[in-house]
Amino acid sequence: MPKAVHVAGAMGARKTATEETVGSMLRAKENQVWQIAPSATVYDAVSQMAQRSVGALPVGIITERDYARKVILQGRSSPHTLVREIMTSSPVTVTPEFTVQQCLRIMSLRRFRHLPVVQDGNLCGIISIGDLVAAIISSQAFIIEQLETYIAADYPG
Repeated sequence: MPKAVHVAGAMGARKTATEETVGSMLRAKENQVWQIAPSATVYDAVSQMAQRSVGALPVGIITERDYARKVILQGRSSPHTLVREIMTSSPVTVTPEFTVQQCLRIMSLRRFRHLPVVQDGNLCGIISIGDLVAAIISSQAFIIEQLETYIAADYPG
C-alpha cells in the first residue's frame, strides 16, 4: 500500500505518523538519555528512573517491568540486587530510520514498552510506547483538521 503524504497549505508536506521516523521524533523531543552501570543496585536504578521520570534506563536495558517481575515478585531486595542480575543484556534495537508503524509492530509483537534507538553502535535515545501513541494522536488531529478545512471550503460555482 502506498504511503500517504498530507499537505498543509503553505506549511508544506507533513508526514503521517506511520511515515514519521523515530529519528525525527528524537530530534523533536528533549532527548536526554540517562544510563546506569550494570554494577549499580536495582534500588539506585529505580531511584534514578523515578528522579528522571523515565520508565527505562539503557545498560542493556532495565525497566520498571523488570523491577516488578524480577525483584518484587521474587521477594528479592532492591538494595542488594545488582542491575546486571535483572537487566535485558541484548535488547531489541532500531535505527533512526524506523517508522512509528514499524516500532509499534515490534513493541506489540515482542510485548515491551521501550525501544532503544542505535546508530553506528551509539545509543541515540529511547522511544517509548507513549511517544509512539502521541505521534499517532498528533497525526490524526492534523488529518482531521485538514479534512474539516477541506469540507468547509467555499467552492466556485
